[in-house]
Amino acid sequence: MENAAYIGLSRQMTLRRELDLVANNIANADTTGFKVEQLLVGAEIGQRARNDSIRPSASFVLDNGVGRDFGQGSIKTTGRPLDFALDGEGAFFVVQDANGQAYTRDGAFTMDPEGRLTTKQGLPVLGGGAEIVLDPELGPPSIGPDGSITQNGRITGQMSSVRFDALGVLEKGGDGLYRNRSNVQPTETTDVPILQGMLESSNVNPLVEITNLVEISRAYESVSRMVENTNDLSRRAVERLGKAA
Repeated sequence: MENAAYIGLSRQMTLRRELDLVANNIANADTTGFKVEQLLVGAEIGQRARNDSIRPSASFVLDNGVGRDFGQGSIKTTGRPLDFALDGEGAFFVVQDANGQAYTRDGAFTMDPEGRLTTKQGLPVLGGGAEIVLDPELGPPSIGPDGSITQNGRITGQMSSVRFDALGVLEKGGDGLYRNRSNVQPTETTDVPILQGMLESSNVNPLVEITNLVEISRAYESVSRMVENTNDLSRRAVERLGKAA
């Protein structure tokens, strides 16, 4: 009986993890540039609780990590001159932090006292590998088709984005940032328009996530009942064996 209980418990562990991910998706339904996540579930062949010589061995449910959908979110107009959106999948703005370069789809930028274009957390935004510095006295910037930033008719910076051939190399960090956990370097994009005065919404579908939440809750309850029934059968078997002895 222990085999069924252990397999059920392994499934409960992954369901708890799925529940956390779905809850996080729902919580970030209005977060700019957020990408929906889901648990990748697999099977792991393990030793049986008893009768190890019997094959096949027990098959347990395995947490294979988190998958992320980098699909395009909807574009909304804000009219704010320092809001930017990338109109294309797989491209990212580049920012600089203490650990090197990081990547984001959140284009809600601002300007610090030195005129640097930064994220809401104060991280400098990079264009062509260099910090983008604006002149506050020249008025709001405008983005050209080639990503050039002009203020009052003068070019004051260059906006750009990069793309990874394999998005699986990106590891999620905090504040909507992703980090490159490989040695493969991104390439600058030439076919992804940068839209000014707009932001990319989260690609979370709240109705789908709420449905997933209900399904996970029901599955967890079902597995819980199975584990309880298994334990009850074990208890009855022990009681009957005790009476027979």
